[in-house]
Amino acid sequence: MKPPTIRDVAERAGVSKSLVSLVLRGSEQVRPEKRQAVLTAVEELGYRPNAAARSLSERRTRTVGVLLNDMRNPWFVDLLDGLHARLYDSGLHVLLADGHLNRRLGEDLTHTFTELRVDGLVAVGTLQDPGVLRTAAARVPTVVAGTREPDLPAVDIVAGDDGLGARLATEHLIALGHRRIAHIAGRGAIGELRRRSFETTMREHGLAGSAVVEQGDLTEEGGYRATVRLLNRPQRPTAVFAVNDVTCVGALSAAEETGLVVPRDLSLVGYDNTYLSQLRHLWLTTVDNAGHDVGRRAAQHLLDRIADPGRPARVDLAAPSLEVRGSTAPPPGLSPPPS
Repeated sequence: MKPPTIRDVAERAGVSKSLVSLVLRGSEQVRPEKRQAVLTAVEELGYRPNAAARSLSERRTRTVGVLLNDMRNPWFVDLLDGLHARLYDSGLHVLLADGHLNRRLGEDLTHTFTELRVDGLVAVGTLQDPGVLRTAAARVPTVVAGTREPDLPAVDIVAGDDGLGARLATEHLIALGHRRIAHIAGRGAIGELRRRSFETTMREHGLAGSAVVEQGDLTEEGGYRATVRLLNRPQRPTAVFAVNDVTCVGALSAAEETGLVVPRDLSLVGYDNTYLSQLRHLWLTTVDNAGHDVGRRAAQHLLDRIADPGRPARVDLAAPSLEVRGSTAPPPGLSPPPS
């Protein structure tokens, strides 16, 4: 039995083939009753558009390439959810590639995407070589999501407001009564923004002398090692603000191995509000970095840039919020602040 064609859909709906095409492309120029008639006919006939033929006629593949800095980062899950939902609503499909694998194999996956003639490209997280993105952006509409680098002409950047998020975390610990607060920092522009905001906030509260920064590498092991170093200091901190949730999990392991009880002896704050922070046996206080909103906004910027490739580049920051859970409390010997 031959699969149904667009002509069959048009005949069943009582409309022209061109109107069916408009409906399938998501055009807003179709009256609601006609749109519903076409969608009903598509459902009844089980019609599936021929993607290859449509790409040839529209000179579009209706695909978007998404290059992740590292697929192991759990925060990217929320970002991808928001990104994919918005693109899918616009009739676009996502091709996903792992930048971590890209580096291991020495391949330029942005070049692969452009060869596949994707309609747009989204780079999620910091790429090792911004030059490859510059080359790709000259050929295809491009958006950077979840990081503040690289800053390129005609490339929109969509991220969380990391300066504000780090301030929320630091001021939460200060409000609880902590004075010896440490920060486990990360790499790249995001890590720099969070570290700088931590130091600025501590200085504004007259606590610059008790602010300690220990370098991490955004991993659980890095968080563990950094916390061991912090806890071996002559005056150990009573609170640690980690650059992300994965690092914070490592800090929690180090504290527990040292015999400290979180949050009675040591308060911990993470960043990103990933699923890890919400596990009941961890239950971390953390900064919600608005991952779903960042993904949705990145998708909209890409759609706008596809429609108008020459539009000026923009930086769009989503507002973070603090999620207070069970890993923070007043320092030992201090009563809880009045509610």
